[in-house]
Amino acid sequence: MLFLLRKVPSLSITITSPPSYSASLSRLKNMASINNSNGISSKLAVLAQQLRLYKPPPGDADDDDEVVSQVGFAESASRISNQASERFRPKRAAVLICLFEGNNDGSGDGLRVILTKRSSTLSTHSGEVSLPGGKAEEDDVDDAYTAKREANEEIGLDPSLVNVVAILEPFLSKHLLRVIPVIGILSDRSAFNPTPNVDEVDDVFDAPLEMFLKDENRRSEEREWMGDTYLIHYFNYEINGKSYLIWGLTAGILIRAASIVYKRSPAFLEQNPKFKVPGVVNNDTIMP
Repeated sequence: MLFLLRKVPSLSITITSPPSYSASLSRLKNMASINNSNGISSKLAVLAQQLRLYKPPPGDADDDDEVVSQVGFAESASRISNQASERFRPKRAAVLICLFEGNNDGSGDGLRVILTKRSSTLSTHSGEVSLPGGKAEEDDVDDAYTAKREANEEIGLDPSLVNVVAILEPFLSKHLLRVIPVIGILSDRSAFNPTPNVDEVDDVFDAPLEMFLKDENRRSEEREWMGDTYLIHYFNYEINGKSYLIWGLTAGILIRAASIVYKRSPAFLEQNPKFKVPGVVNNDTIMP
């Protein structure tokens, strides 16, 4: 997985919202009534209106100097440098958190997220669970376009089926990519017939979003870097007779997304230390 960093004000994270984000449910339902005529359920319409009010914490958007971990983990080697001539400028990528309303199977409220299992033939992160997404291309108009384009290329998800409702704060990967999570709503799950790109994806499945706030089927691993102790979270999940391990960047982004959607912190300790992003990079120094 990826080395994940995000800017937060302190080690103790409380999910808070600006006043407009905490709009009453009745007002949101009134706003959502317009969407119902287009075939979207009341529940998804309310969720869409709620998420459109979300604003990332100030100062997160494009600060390359300090990015602080939101989920607190370092997966493997990223290289940093003290050579002043090599100013660090991360490239951009985006992932799609595609939500839809499924049947309530007892594991949550029916809100589910689409995930992929990366091809076992890939040179990096082979066989690992991830969100659809990838690097931005020169012609991409914005992060939402990048996320939907990559989802279309990877799993055949028609961009016209996805209604983008929120852009979350950026995360930094061990490959020095600034990863932007994009939340989109798929109002008609039956219209999406997954067609995985066999060169990139071995499997497409979905999981309940709320599971990433629960302490069930979860474990964590403590690590230390630059004097800070932090946790990597792992979620075990089974569906259709198959078992998946969701961890690292994917788990971290979904913990954050679930916290925003459900407006509450996870039931477990995240333990998120601050990490100072180096201004320069080379191949001599490796972060654990």
